[in-house]
Amino acid sequence: MALRSLLLGAVAAGHLAAAASVTCSASAPLSCHNTTSYDTCCLNYPGGHLLLTQFWDTNPATGPSNSWTIHGLWPDHCDGTYDSSCDSSRAYTNITQILQAAAPSTLQYMQTYWKDYTGNDETFWEHEWGKHGTCISTLKPSCYTNYQPTQEAVDFFSKTVALFQTLPSYSWLSAAGIVPSSTATYTLSAIQSALTSRFGYAVTINCNSNKELNELWYHYNVQGSVQSGNFQPADPVGSGSTCPSTGIKYLPKPGGATTTTATTLTTTTTSAAATGTPLSGKGYLNVVTGGTQTGCIISAGTWYTSGTCATFTATASGSGFTLTSSKGKCAISSNALTCASSVTTATVFSYDGTYLTYGGSSSFYATAVPSGTTQSTVYTSSQSVSLKITWQAQ
Repeated sequence: MALRSLLLGAVAAGHLAAAASVTCSASAPLSCHNTTSYDTCCLNYPGGHLLLTQFWDTNPATGPSNSWTIHGLWPDHCDGTYDSSCDSSRAYTNITQILQAAAPSTLQYMQTYWKDYTGNDETFWEHEWGKHGTCISTLKPSCYTNYQPTQEAVDFFSKTVALFQTLPSYSWLSAAGIVPSSTATYTLSAIQSALTSRFGYAVTINCNSNKELNELWYHYNVQGSVQSGNFQPADPVGSGSTCPSTGIKYLPKPGGATTTTATTLTTTTTSAAATGTPLSGKGYLNVVTGGTQTGCIISAGTWYTSGTCATFTATASGSGFTLTSSKGKCAISSNALTCASSVTTATVFSYDGTYLTYGGSSSFYATAVPSGTTQSTVYTSSQSVSLKITWQAQ
């Protein structure tokens, strides 16, 4: 398949506007499935097979004791090979400063969930961007209208964070009885079944030389640009799992709770709807639209994209939980989310391991995506904008 950018001549004249603004046609081909030339601002090529990779570090431990952490977002070729370090002129060495200025909420999340085991997060982020991010064709500066230096790096980190938030590996494994333990071991088939039942496709499961579970690779093809396209789960390509079939250790992170179970556990497939997870403690409610984190819920229960995220307190209530902000209890009233001192009875929500749910559905809505100082009401009834809400524990 010999693809090339079509930002040339007469063909470009009719195609450039959409490509340059990274607004791609709804009929854009799915990466790794196209057989004709197409604008590489709307079709990632040659790295059309995207991997969201996660770490489980225990020695030394990184990140929360009840969460995996981000390794990176990698654009592999469709056969498992890959390019690396594709543009040294954009191998930025000030990722923290870039994100502080353009995406502070993304940076805040990364400081908890995208950690370097040596303690040098900045160097780790620079490495992931320089080695992998610069090889994503849709992130090239030429794909932007009125391009501002480094904005493609902001898109890379924001997309990686948003994708990671849809893949709660710890919760998915825990729901299947696979929990960190200093004594238990697990089978590869049990781990694979627990993840596949939620993700929909096989996941690459990796272990170190001591049979310790330490990395997961989730595979995607993308329709449209990596920035705003539709990520579709895909079968793995390239190297397979490095774990043995049995005797896999899933060690607890030092300082976290250790759960001791039987020596070897198996699992059965369980639907997400049947394994709701009551939330508790403090956290943020991040909004996801089109697979990308787009602002968060603030204290009144409205959606905001340019302010500071509010801290919510989740309190277990039966099989679900209630939410409270600094404004008061949160409830669904007249099909709208509101948090206020006037709310006398808090609504009981659920969590499916990935998204907040109400009435058995994870779908929420708004009349428009807010911008600037505008806030949007979040509805449970259908509106023009569809969104989902994730929980980020503090």
